[in-house]
Amino acid sequence: MQSDSLVIIPTYNEKENIRAIVKAVTELEKPFDVLVIDDGSPDGTADIVKEMMEGEKKGRLFLVQRQGKLGLGTAYICGFKWALEHDYEYIFEMDADFSHNPLDLPKLYAACHDEGYDVSIGSRYITGVNVVNWPIGRVLMSYYASQYVRTVLGIRIHDTTAGFVCYRRKVLQTIDLDAIRFKGYAFQIEMKYSSLCLGFKVKEVPVIFVNRELGSSKMSGGIFSEALFGVVKLRMSKIKPRK
Repeated sequence: MQSDSLVIIPTYNEKENIRAIVKAVTELEKPFDVLVIDDGSPDGTADIVKEMMEGEKKGRLFLVQRQGKLGLGTAYICGFKWALEHDYEYIFEMDADFSHNPLDLPKLYAACHDEGYDVSIGSRYITGVNVVNWPIGRVLMSYYASQYVRTVLGIRIHDTTAGFVCYRRKVLQTIDLDAIRFKGYAFQIEMKYSSLCLGFKVKEVPVIFVNRELGSSKMSGGIFSEALFGVVKLRMSKIKPRK
């Protein structure tokens, strides 16, 4: 029986983590299905997913393979459209590297399903700075970037670049996904800002973010710059619902 919830996990060279993260998500007491969007990982990540799909996770795990690194934002847009086509009610964004704790998924789900919010965000900064094993420079850069975004956009979200998010189906049906312009961390900002501009209720749920132990980070200076400079363009744009 299909779950009402789908966790989208974009991957590129995550063979060290993918098997464990899929098991951790699908073996929670509350059922969650998983969709992996793999951008042509040369390390065999997709092969591991296929093996699991044909075995123990049949019917709970799904895979979309894309050719080359096309960007985080486009991976999620692809996943959102897949989720809508397959009638999921709650759609989640989540990293493959355990920086987002699978045990927090039910808390994000409850905020939408039980409390009536339209978007729930696993927030690193709603109760201070809850980040483990990041260099202090990166912590400060991330924290103050979120403060900058809050100021420019005039929103109250503390963790604007968070990538651990639950959307109700109606949010993704209303946002014009084809009009989302950013591909990196600015994508996360644009999705949250669009949700607020279109009148949806958003809640931040406190979580602890733990830096990856296996594999390599996909963060780059270009991605971060997009987030910093993109918000100015975003503030000047008018967010319209999908026609």
